[in-house]
Amino acid sequence: MTSAELRELTASEPLTLEEEYEMQRKWQTDEDKLTFILLSGELFDAKGDARVTPESLTSLPMIGDVNLFLKGCPEDEDFEVEVEIMIAEPAFRRRGIAYTALQLMLSYATDPSSPPPLPVPKDRLVARIGDKNEPSIRLFEKLGFSVTKRVAVFEEVELRYTGANQLPWTAGVLKSLDA
Repeated sequence: MTSAELRELTASEPLTLEEEYEMQRKWQTDEDKLTFILLSGELFDAKGDARVTPESLTSLPMIGDVNLFLKGCPEDEDFEVEVEIMIAEPAFRRRGIAYTALQLMLSYATDPSSPPPLPVPKDRLVARIGDKNEPSIRLFEKLGFSVTKRVAVFEEVELRYTGANQLPWTAGVLKSLDA
């Protein structure tokens, strides 16, 4: 990640290209992480009977990701699931994409029919955001999270799901890709 703005917003350290690749390889096999890659659908022909194939997806630019980090065992008292979102491409920010992507991820992660290690209890969801990142703080509040802690030394706030907005999250539909 070369953007200083993005590194600040995501509290990320600069990595070499090899370190980025290694992190991606590790995330594919770690059972305590769940990542959805966000693609721009602007170029995708989603009319009527259009088929979604691996080939059709490769032409779509990646614009960000949404992640869950499962920390501890679900039976543990301090078990938590950290939620993160990043819209890397500035042209796609402030368009509701993060809101929709988070609703879909949170709905999937808490749905009783989701495969192990899911579902996770809603009251174990947490987000940690830089205290100057007001748009992200407001986004999570809109999703039912509330600020529960301010950590001055890290210049971040912690938000936990409290259901403050009483609105259900939009659920998606699982589809298999056509080969």
